[in-house]
Amino acid sequence: MDLAYVCEWEKRPKSNHCPSIPLVCAWSCRNLIAFTTDLKNEEEKDLTHMIHILDTEHPWDVYSINSGHIEIITCLEWDQSGSRLLSADADGHIKCWSMTDHLANSWENTVGSMVEGDPIVALSWLHNGVKLALHVEKSGASNFGEKFSRVKFSPSLTLFGGKPMEGWIAVTISGLVTVSLLKPNGQVLTSTESLCRLRCRVALADIAFTGGGNIVVATSDGSSTSPVQFYKVCVSVVNEKCKIDTEILPSLFMRCTTDPARKDKYPAITHLKFLARDMSEQVLLCASNQNSSIVECWSLRKEGLPVNNIFQQISPVVGDKQPMILKWRILSATNDLDRVSAVALPKLPISLTNTDLKVANDTKFFPGLGLALAFHDGSVHIVHRLSLQTMAVFYGSSSQRPVDEQAIKRQRAAGPLVHFKAMQLSWTSLALVGIDNHGKLSMLRISPSMGHVLDMNMSLRHLLFLLEYCMVTGYDWWDILLHVQPNMVQNLVEKLHEEYMRQNAALQQVLSTRIVAMKASLCKLSSNTVARVCDYHAKLFLIAISCTLKSLLRPHFLNTPDKSPGDRLTEICSKITDIDIDKVMINLKTEEFVLEMTTLQSLQQLIQWVGDFVLYLLASLPNQGSPVRPGHSFLRDGASLGMLRELMVVIRIWGLLKPSCLPVYTATSDTQDSMSLLFRLLTKLWLCCRDETHPSEPDDTLIDECCLLPSQLLIPNVDWLPINNGIISKLQNKQLIRLQFGKAPGLIGHTVSSQFDVFVRAPGQPKIDHLRRLHLGAYPTEECKSCTRWKTNYNPSKEIQ
Repeated sequence: MDLAYVCEWEKRPKSNHCPSIPLVCAWSCRNLIAFTTDLKNEEEKDLTHMIHILDTEHPWDVYSINSGHIEIITCLEWDQSGSRLLSADADGHIKCWSMTDHLANSWENTVGSMVEGDPIVALSWLHNGVKLALHVEKSGASNFGEKFSRVKFSPSLTLFGGKPMEGWIAVTISGLVTVSLLKPNGQVLTSTESLCRLRCRVALADIAFTGGGNIVVATSDGSSTSPVQFYKVCVSVVNEKCKIDTEILPSLFMRCTTDPARKDKYPAITHLKFLARDMSEQVLLCASNQNSSIVECWSLRKEGLPVNNIFQQISPVVGDKQPMILKWRILSATNDLDRVSAVALPKLPISLTNTDLKVANDTKFFPGLGLALAFHDGSVHIVHRLSLQTMAVFYGSSSQRPVDEQAIKRQRAAGPLVHFKAMQLSWTSLALVGIDNHGKLSMLRISPSMGHVLDMNMSLRHLLFLLEYCMVTGYDWWDILLHVQPNMVQNLVEKLHEEYMRQNAALQQVLSTRIVAMKASLCKLSSNTVARVCDYHAKLFLIAISCTLKSLLRPHFLNTPDKSPGDRLTEICSKITDIDIDKVMINLKTEEFVLEMTTLQSLQQLIQWVGDFVLYLLASLPNQGSPVRPGHSFLRDGASLGMLRELMVVIRIWGLLKPSCLPVYTATSDTQDSMSLLFRLLTKLWLCCRDETHPSEPDDTLIDECCLLPSQLLIPNVDWLPINNGIISKLQNKQLIRLQFGKAPGLIGHTVSSQFDVFVRAPGQPKIDHLRRLHLGAYPTEECKSCTRWKTNYNPSKEIQ
């Protein structure tokens, strides 16, 4: 492990962000991190409980929310889509924060619930029934269905038709469980019930889910001499009211309390966690004293109940008829450790066919198998989630322990050491975020090899497997990019494309845009593939424009055939290979293309981009031998050229309805039909590469005609990429970067980043909205949306202002 970057708050004279106690953080599948601080105002002498949300690619651009919680925030929890956040406080109030207009820096509190005056100690969204298991031992299989399988898992609660019902569950300090359900009409159904008849104090709790749709709650009163209690919670809706049923499950005592050598050594249980939200059979416990801790891993198993010989003679037990009971058994335990300050658990749902503690040699260092323990000396250990054996260690600046006893005393007298108070692992377990007792945020890389020496092929295999997982699930893959070096890019892109092409046509269509975005993010990390980033970005934008324009087409009659106007357009344009745009157009039902005049005019900037892009590609055809020139891959891409050809036909028809929506060209002749000329050349180029298995070279006549284009039309400058101000390319040299919240860094340009300057507008030039293709001028008066993942994921839910 090593530090990638740290980000801290600016010191102010009158108001400062200080770590909240307890300090909580959460990491979403979109690689958004939420954490809490208290804003201390020295003049008014009050605390404001803040929630901060940041994107890992732009950690300095933090968005701070005044939570409105009166008491300290005790829990933060992302939903499975990463677009909603739950916060709970020590007064029993729970708030649901939703992303507004797909903006990562705009959040609003929409709904909530409360248990008045009862602090919340555990919080979770209800399970939606979606669980995709990773089969690490099958990472070499060709079919995604073998590597990632859908696990049969029932939602916590379903609506009519089996649709999962949304909501959350919380546990309070007095032993109450409260469930809130979000109805489709926006109403909230809330019910509260006691976990058991005899209520007792709950200092620690955690929540997990079973495959049958039940909920398991683990609780502890904080004392290691008391049992850790488990309860099954069933949620249902009866007569439009939420109903909660609870049942006591087998409990356990930590082994350290029964060991005579450690009986009174660890008086308090400080951490209680299920190993995963959907793994209610395994739990992690940590008991501590002032200076040290011990960690134990327990598993719930079915065991046969022994029957007395007397009853055996009366009624012999045969085969499966033996009575079974559930019993907790300890899997592993650590030796005495330094005091544990925080625990972070993996989120990867790894499925191993091997026995629990004996995994295959090529998978035992897989990152998702480890959990993180932070200690008061500032160090962080990654340990195996079942055997608890150390897999990797990170030593912070304060964790280099002195060797002599006098130095130890001086160090303790100097004050408390800097250590993580809250930690979270990323969704692929390749990165770890920690927030220390001074409020500083640290981002750590976790090597795919877990500190062990693996050959390049094995490292590439791990990264490729996780990239495929993100492609299938739709999760963001920023944390994987932390480990990609320039010499890996070419291999990863090629292998990713090979694996994609092995899938069936239906799955390829679903993943078509994700793989393009993933290739763009990888190519950005190498100076040898910069031009390909421009092509991938342009292809994403072309697909988005094509989908948008085709979605506006409406059938003239309601009782139309199965195919939509967009599908018929694609079919006709692929069959009719005529180079005359008007002859292609007369084969279409033009009444399906009728739109309102205002709608057509609002599309002009997108239409202009299509026209400029076609002109640029055709003008660059004579230089097709240069792969470093942007647009090179389009000249051999029959599918993209066919898409451009379809759009040219649509634009031609719309131009008859409203000529002002047509693309504007600067031509040397007033009588020249620029649209017809470009369509003719585009069709000839498309015919050369429409058959991807047997493409042909463009003939000399086509190349000569394209050579004449600069003398006939003014070739536009294409704005390939938005301004690149992310941090991922600056982290490749493995040097620590120090940042400050609220201040954009003056980072020294990385060699890869400097290659992008050719394709990016200079800061002094007029700005452009790259999502809407609007020219805003040099000093725009309003803020515009920009995609925080332009290099990784062209997804509107990633936009920020």
